[in-house]
Order: sequence, then C-alpha cells, then structure tokens
Amino acid sequence: MNNRQRVKAIMNYESYDRLPLVHFGYWRETLDKWASEGHLKKEDYEGYNEGNEVDRALSEKVGFDFNWQTMIYADGNVNPGFEQKILEEFPDGTQKVLDYNGLITLQKPGINSIPAEVGYTLQNRKSWEECYLPKLQYFDGRVDSDALIKLKQNPDRDYPLGINCWSLFGGIRNWMGVQGISYLYADDEELYDEIIQTVADLNFKVIEKMLSIYSDFDFAHFWEDLCYKNGPLVNPRVFEEKVGPNYRRITDLVKSYGIDIISVDSDGKIDDLIPAWLNNGVNTVFPIEVGTWEPDFALWRKKYGKKLRGVGGMDKKFFGFDYAAIDAEIERLRPLVELGGYIPCPDHRIAPDAKWENVQYYCDRMREIFS
Repeated sequence: MNNRQRVKAIMNYESYDRLPLVHFGYWRETLDKWASEGHLKKEDYEGYNEGNEVDRALSEKVGFDFNWQTMIYADGNVNPGFEQKILEEFPDGTQKVLDYNGLITLQKPGINSIPAEVGYTLQNRKSWEECYLPKLQYFDGRVDSDALIKLKQNPDRDYPLGINCWSLFGGIRNWMGVQGISYLYADDEELYDEIIQTVADLNFKVIEKMLSIYSDFDFAHFWEDLCYKNGPLVNPRVFEEKVGPNYRRITDLVKSYGIDIISVDSDGKIDDLIPAWLNNGVNTVFPIEVGTWEPDFALWRKKYGKKLRGVGGMDKKFFGFDYAAIDAEIERLRPLVELGGYIPCPDHRIAPDAKWENVQYYCDRMREIFS
C-alpha cells in the first residue's frame, strides 16, 4: 500500500498494512537548530514550505511519511491584501503594525508569537463596503490552474493531497480580532450575516472552479482556529446557525466529487464545536491540540461514534524529554489507534526544544509497533 491508500483505509475503517507517520511541519528555528547540530544541511530545507517537494524530502530524512498540510489552497481571503505598514514605533522596539488582513497589532521584531490585537480596519458597514468588499470578489486568478493541471499529469501520485477550503469564520476573526467580531454580532447582526455569507459564497466559487480542473484529492480541509484553553471563541449556537449551512454547502460540493474525508484545523478545547462540524459535513478533527484541558478522542468517539475521525493528539512536548517519555506517549496513543479512524500526529509544528534523536526514536518506535 502507499500512503494515499493507507490514509483512506484507516479513515474508512478498512484494513491496512501499517500506520502512516504524519507530522504538521516544523518551526524554522527547529530546522536551524538541527542544522547547527549537524543533523541537517541548510540545503535540506532551503525553499521549505509545508507540503512542497522540499518538505517531502525532509519528511523522509527526519523519519515521517508526510505532512498533513500537503494541500492545494483555495484563495478566499482579501485579495489584494492590505499593504503592511508600521503605524507607530515605541522606545522598546515594539511596533504598531497594520497587517495583511487590515488588523492592527503590536509586534516586536525578533519575537515569534501571536501579536496583541489593538485595532482593526473593519469596524462598520462603511469600512466593509469600501475596504473589504472590493477585495472579496471572485476572479480566475484566485485559482492556481497551472498547479492543478500539473497534478492531472501525475496520476500515479502516492502521497495524500488535500484541497484546502480556507475558512468561513476564522479568517473574518483575523480581520476584526476576537473582540471586534464579537461586538459586531451584538451591534449589527445584519452586517455580521452579510460578511459571513460573502466569504462563504467566494470560497464556494473558488473551490467549485478548482474541482472542475482537478478533483482527485484525498481529503478536504478547513482552517478556523476558533478555540482556546477554555473553549470556543464564538458561541457554538451562533456558529451552528450562521456558519453551519455554508459548511454544508461546501462539504456537499466536495463529497459530490468523491472526497469523503473532511477535516478542520482548530486549536484549543474544541469539544463544544464538534457537533456543529459533524452536523454540517466535517468528519475529522485536526490537530487535536494537547493542553491543560486534556482532550479525549476516546470520549468523543464514545459520544459521536465512528462518524468522527481524528488526526493529531500526540503531545509534541515529549520530543524535548527522553525516550521513556516518548514510549509512555506512544502507549497512551495505542488504544486510540485501535479505535480506527485515527492517525497520531504531533499536535502542532515541531518546536525548537525537540531533540533530533527523540523525533527519530518516535518515528522508529511507531513503525515498529504499528506495522
């Protein structure tokens, strides 16, 4: 079997020869550290981007089979994006920046973390119609036709490939911040609905065009990032009511092309949003981020049955510990694998505290145990 066949077999509760070893990328600092230690050469990851040929070659060198983020992306975001500008600079080096999405954040050069949101361009109907609506129109340039045609010319592809359906809510949250989009629902529900519908309509058109050119994808994937350690950043009832029907339109579309594995990327404690996703055609949660809230895929499976699948849930912090910690984590994952419909994957991009030898040990042990 190849990895395409393995993924489809596992997610459809069919027999397979071995578990594929899946990852979710690396921090750039991680690759630099491994290179400084002599495990990699700079040319091993020059031009690295998730899912590209460099990533596939690097996966083999590290010990993995493939990156779940191997996808062709739909462009349903603002296009063109906003020109990034430094609006203000403070004595400690912190900068107030207008970003690609029109969000105003505080950033400090050299610090890689989620910046603080301090303002946003999208505040009312006037700013929506003048600054955003013109950037959310369909045009053929939103679809990378050349990449899709190239895929048609490679019918023997043996690695899993997804169609990324972008986002129906998380992207809007990136424009307005959590506070902005929350107040908008209370202050102007009509505009709130219009923005969501505009984004959904654009995404549908882009995905429909992509599938008309090439449709031999192994899964479809949404990105949302809608939760934190205590739960959703949006009321689940509101999400179900406002966003759910648009999920259903797109999941019905991809299923009509034979794509029956549909995953969503959301961090944090996702428990309360799982019903809305399942009700509207999503059947796979990813990356099942491990945190203080201790997500329990086995409990979800007991509650929702085999219609729920999962990719992720391996606690990547153990890459910074020792072999014993990794062995214990693999044993924790073993009963989840035995449930079927589940593929372990480090719960986020592998961080700089990861030891090269630990990652290779994990890959070797996983192959030994799950073959």
